[in-house]
Amino acid sequence: MKEDRKKAMQSLKTARGQIDGIIKMIEEDRYCIDISNQIFAAQSLLKKANLIILENHLSHCVKDACISGNGDEKIDEIMKILDKVITR
Repeated sequence: MKEDRKKAMQSLKTARGQIDGIIKMIEEDRYCIDISNQIFAAQSLLKKANLIILENHLSHCVKDACISGNGDEKIDEIMKILDKVITR
């Protein structure tokens, strides 16, 4: 579990650096397509971090709740997240 969090943190820190770079690109009036490509790269890192966090949640929190007979609330949480992913 700790290794997963390290991976998520690394992706988030890299995305933060990319976002700082994107802001600088905009301030320098750089080419729009180059800026857009960097935004896509940052989004990809955020998605990767989110996937790691959600996988960890399913493997531990949801699994433990289901085993103890309290899984409905955790399943509802996951369904709300999936709704955000699917409808956006």
